[in-house]
Amino acid sequence: MRNTFTLLASLAMAGALLTGCANTEKKLGRGMSNMTELVRLGEMRRSIEQTALFDQPGGHYATGFLRGLNRTLARTGVGLYEVVTAPFPPYDPIFTDYLSPNPVYPDNYRPGILDDAMFATDANMGFSGGDIFPYIPGSRFKIFETH
Repeated sequence: MRNTFTLLASLAMAGALLTGCANTEKKLGRGMSNMTELVRLGEMRRSIEQTALFDQPGGHYATGFLRGLNRTLARTGVGLYEVVTAPFPPYDPIFTDYLSPNPVYPDNYRPGILDDAMFATDANMGFSGGDIFPYIPGSRFKIFETH
């Protein structure tokens, strides 16, 4: 009986802290998005690209890789921090002098909306578009490229 009461009290406390606050949802979503940076590797790709274009044309891979690894680990750490502290204020993005609050992509590629029935309003007619394999890095083939 004592364990059940403790469990219910902790669930009630967590429910009270996590529900009904739009800022909590934003902070939690931003943190979860930043935590997946190790898989997405947007900072890595952007750092290699930007180093090659603007810093040093010869040594861009090593310098860009190290800069990207540093930024990837920093973004993952910030994401982990935001997920853990999501129920508690302040809800504004942190560490914005070094990282942008939103995930970054290389300038040569901006992903669009996924090709899914939820977003494709003309799916019943058989026409829809979007990325073919959006989760595979380097996959930039789109069906019905309109812009």
